[in-house]
Amino acid sequence: MRFKPNLAPYKAAVFPLVKNKPEIIEKARGVFDMLAAKMGVVWDDRGNIGKRYFYQDEIGTPFCITVDYQTLEDNTVTVRERDTMQQERVSLDELTAKLLAEIEK
Repeated sequence: MRFKPNLAPYKAAVFPLVKNKPEIIEKARGVFDMLAAKMGVVWDDRGNIGKRYFYQDEIGTPFCITVDYQTLEDNTVTVRERDTMQQERVSLDELTAKLLAEIEK
């Protein structure tokens, strides 16, 4: 579904790249909690990353945030935009403001 971002039930989905690394799970939970304070978000750690993207695309979630090993090094996450499928690295300090700006467009 291609809901406008401001109409989508979930504005973003947060994915830990792997679910067997406690440091990645902990960082992803922190990102989830940070975003949940400002918008509707969903947590997804089932299956491989491609299936997670596909499922979120199907239900109309406009943004997917992946927490990976690089996140632990430089405090950035991968943000994937549903309609273009483009991905970019975004600093956690800028993440909430960037998503809110995109949702309001």
